[in-house]
Amino acid sequence: MEPELHPDLEPLKFLLGDWEGAGVGGYPNIESFRFGQEISFRHIGKPYLIYTSRTWRLDDEGKLGAPLAQESGYWRAHSGGRIELVLAHPTGIAEIYIGNVISTRVELRTDVVARTETAKEYTAGHRLYGLIGEDLGYAYDMAAEGQSLQSHLSAQLKRVA
Repeated sequence: MEPELHPDLEPLKFLLGDWEGAGVGGYPNIESFRFGQEISFRHIGKPYLIYTSRTWRLDDEGKLGAPLAQESGYWRAHSGGRIELVLAHPTGIAEIYIGNVISTRVELRTDVVARTETAKEYTAGHRLYGLIGEDLGYAYDMAAEGQSLQSHLSAQLKRVA
């Protein structure tokens, strides 16, 4: 039995479910690439969404290859459309984003970035999520390894559950 959606999450309910699709990535110090992705947004009746994302490299035929990145965290909604996102990465990076949701569009910017001693240098992120028709699109800009904030990833995902 699924719990009732917490009222604070109403602005984010368009994200609920499982999403799959493909995207493109690049950055000044890496070659451009294509990737496949799975994203999940769940709730348990509390005022936050549980978020997970996994990506894999796509080969020239569009088949899944080596795993790339994974992240998990919590999306917390507050009055007035304010959003907090707490993310953890197995690469030794933790981030706190703050932002807003307007209709079916979320914009988030890092407020805090913490890194372990062995993590790569990463200083900031900017994320946009939104519905494109029935699909979920997003863009992710980052500042890392001496580079200024700039485009890194974008994808378009279809709801699968």
